[in-house]
Parts: sequence; structure tokens; C-alpha cells
Amino acid sequence: MKKLMVLVAALALVAASAMTAAAADWNFYGSARVATFYVDSDLADTTNYAQNLQGNSRIGANVKVSDELTGRFEYGTGVNTRILWGEWNFGAGSLGVGQHYTPLNWFYSNQVFGTDNDLLAQGGVYSGRESMIQLTFGDFQIAALAPDTSAIAGLAGTETDFPAIEAKYSLKMDAFSFELAGGYQTYEIGGFDVDSWVVALGGKVNLGAGYLNANVVTGQNAGNMIAVSVDGDNGWDDGYAVYDAVNNKIEDNDYLGFLVAAGFKANDMFAFEAGYGWGETEVANVDDEVAAYYIQSTITLAPGVFITPEIGMFDGDETGDEETLYYGAKWQINF
Repeated sequence: MKKLMVLVAALALVAASAMTAAAADWNFYGSARVATFYVDSDLADTTNYAQNLQGNSRIGANVKVSDELTGRFEYGTGVNTRILWGEWNFGAGSLGVGQHYTPLNWFYSNQVFGTDNDLLAQGGVYSGRESMIQLTFGDFQIAALAPDTSAIAGLAGTETDFPAIEAKYSLKMDAFSFELAGGYQTYEIGGFDVDSWVVALGGKVNLGAGYLNANVVTGQNAGNMIAVSVDGDNGWDDGYAVYDAVNNKIEDNDYLGFLVAAGFKANDMFAFEAGYGWGETEVANVDDEVAAYYIQSTITLAPGVFITPEIGMFDGDETGDEETLYYGAKWQINF
């Protein structure tokens, strides 16, 4: 009798779960992406062909439980969790919990090399997908997330007292959109406080068949909050404070960057885009800068089927000694 009761309870639980799942509206999607590029590096004095399944290939679903409760999940190659998100609309605004793109994430470029690099670390604004608690009130978002306590050479022992904060205000009109965002975080390492902040301004202009996107970003120790690269090999590992052991002090890293991307759609099959990104860091009176630029065409073979040939350059030094030239294509099918 006892076993029968346990069996009935288990069946009831399964049935209840099935009814709950059936009541929700699940819209699945996926994107398979393969990169085929030649890379000519001045640093290594080599030219190599590379072909790989891009790490940002994904499969996921948007879920609607009710008008007030929605969710989303997305998994990439590996299998790694890209997005796992729940959001509750409480009338005056919404509360989001989980892992998703933070307010400091703008995709103004369509550069495809480097796993859809999008000039994100060369003048762009990219904080990534992070675990966070976010409030949204109309066009305003504010989020609390874990601060980046990256190690600084020569120091040990980190301590954090507050979450990192990111916020964004956006305004959209028929032919123009505008975004203003910022973020701040602080942590202690080796007895020193390391403060990081970022402020960014961006906009998009719709010109009918054409468009123009641009942003400018500045900050201090910005590498703790967004992707920063001043390398000719596209390394996302710059923008951090450094420790001056001689004078026993922290040297803050000042950052300034911008990007511009413009394109047009010739017809249903061919679209074209060119982009330019630039960034500069200054720490301990040493300047480093990068320029990245590309030109591409997105060829739509069928709905959801794309090939994007692209040629571009990463120039990580004013003298031109630190350059990476690339050319090839990205192959993508959305389903």
C-alpha cells in the first residue's frame, strides 16, 4: 500500500510538471556558424588557414509562461550556458534574474572574424553575459553583478564589499536610436583599492537602405568592466591597473575608444558593411593603441542561410610592426 501511494504521488508530480510545461509557450531557435579564414601575422611571420565551429553557435528557446512571467535559455558549444534568464513584469517595471547580456553590451558592428568580434574590444562596448539581478523601468535598466577581481602582478589577496553596478538609458525613434550607459565597481587587492568606471554614448541612424552606427567610450581600469584590446593579435586582456612596486602604489589605466560602422542593403541577396574601431590605454605614462578595420558582404542564399566574406586588419602599434591581416568568410545557418 505504501509503495502504491509513493507511485501515485510520483505520477501526480510528473503530470503536474507536464501540464506546467505545456501551459508555457516555448519558441526554440538555433544558429550554426563555421569560420574559414586565412590569418597573416606579422608577429609570428606566418600565414595560416583556420576552420572551426564558432563558439557562439547556439541553441535555445524563448519561453512565455504568462504576460507577467517570461524566460530564456541559450547554450553554446561545449556545452556552455550562454543565457539562463527569468523575468517578472510587475507592472511598473520588470525584475530579471539569471545570466544574460548586461546593460554595457552594444552590437554596433557586424565584423565576423574572431568569432563575430564586432570590434567589441577595439572601441566597442562589451561587458559580456554575466549573472546579475536587473531592474528595467521602460527605457532604463540597472543591474547588480559580481565585480571583476582580476589579479594584479605583484599583489595578492582580494576583498570585495559591493557588487558592480551597470546602468543604461535608451531612446528609440523611427530613424534614430540613442544609448547612454555607465558602470562602476571597486575591490581591494594587497591593501590597495582598485576603482573602475566606464561611460559610453552611442547611436544608430537608419538611412533607408543604408545605416550608420557609432559609439564612444571612456573609463578608468575599464578592463574590469568591458573588453579592451590594444594588441595586433586581438587579445582581450588590456585596460587593467598595474602595481608600481618601486613606489608601492597602484597606477590606474585610462581608456578611450570609439567605433564607426556603415553599410547598405543592395537587394535581398547582397548587403555590404565597412567598420573602423580604435582604442587607447594609458598607464604609468605608457600609451598603447589599436586600430581595427574591415570590409565585408553578407550574402543571403535563403532565409536564415548566410555567407559573409570579409577582409580586415588589426593594427596594434603606431609603427605598424604589430599587425594581423585576415581574409575569408563566415558560414551561418539559423534555424
